[in-house]
Amino acid sequence: MAYARWRHILTESQRHALKAVDEWNCSTGNYSDFLTHMHKAWHYLLHAEFHKEKIDYHYRDPKTGQHQLIDGDPKAWDLDRCLRERFPDNRHPVRLNGELFVALRNKVEHRYEHNLKIATGGRAQALVMNYEQELVAHFGAEYSLADRLRFPMTLQALTAEGREQLQEAARKLPKRTRDLVAKFDAAVDPAVLDDLRYDYRVRLVPIIGSKTDADLAINFVKLDELSEEERTVMVEAGRLGTVIEKVKHVEVVDRGKLLPKRVARLVEEQVPFEFSASHEHAIMWRRLGVRPATGALDPLATDAKYCVYSEAFGAYVYTHAWVKKVVREIGTVEKYRVFFGREPRMKKVTHFPKQAGTPEVSEAQQHGRSA
Repeated sequence: MAYARWRHILTESQRHALKAVDEWNCSTGNYSDFLTHMHKAWHYLLHAEFHKEKIDYHYRDPKTGQHQLIDGDPKAWDLDRCLRERFPDNRHPVRLNGELFVALRNKVEHRYEHNLKIATGGRAQALVMNYEQELVAHFGAEYSLADRLRFPMTLQALTAEGREQLQEAARKLPKRTRDLVAKFDAAVDPAVLDDLRYDYRVRLVPIIGSKTDADLAINFVKLDELSEEERTVMVEAGRLGTVIEKVKHVEVVDRGKLLPKRVARLVEEQVPFEFSASHEHAIMWRRLGVRPATGALDPLATDAKYCVYSEAFGAYVYTHAWVKKVVREIGTVEKYRVFFGREPRMKKVTHFPKQAGTPEVSEAQQHGRSA
């Protein structure tokens, strides 16, 4: 059985991810090799996503519109371009984490590798965890590397002497590398600096007092369960140095999912015509087969990338990937005509200034008047 090309690309991505973590874990491992393999792992992962979604990820000549060629083959997007396409928000922590390592990859000098590994350890672990989460989110749990990614807890500063060594390692980095990291961090929103997807740091706090059977060697504290004062102390402690790092996944029900009306609003923001949740949207999910019909025997038989069934609310909810697919399918007047076989209802562009003392009119009331 011949596999789709995206699957071969994905397999190569997984191979590089495993090689990268092997380099990290091995006592004779090479940090620059870790960076190189993680760079390739992310690069191939995003190419596999684009290929599966039928997104052209090759450079085109701005004048002719033809593919730019290298040795006769179309030139594929580099990782920096892929990250911008996958994460359009330039403040997204996963994108910023990836962009930092794109910048660092060519700055590593072998004699400073150990120091750089210490100085960027939390970001490196975030890079790997972000990869695993992206992999599973787009291709499913069967492609997970969780059973093979042995990324251990990294103990870096358990004592005052250890913290001094950590600071000394950072000071020994070449000035251009220190400046690169410092300038990069200075341009990042403070909220992103504290985001675990950008820099994974957990503070180890000794437990003082009598030990009970319920005590664990390590206790994890959730920031959202702390008081404002406690949260400030813990966040500041995390900024001072990484002590122990460990992956912890928290499941959130329907996080990031959208109801049909929200989907319609997001689509309308990107197209020049009206898009109805009850009409166009309903036609599209039926025709593209992303979910079963209402009342189906198996309501869970959805395309999970685009739609899932919420048992808690007895309703279907949609993903941001579905919004992107809708816009790709019918985002222009020509594509709309082809898909629906009729002309779209263009948005009204005439706006009348609001008169003083005139009450606000809701969108629902406006539609009611025009019906």
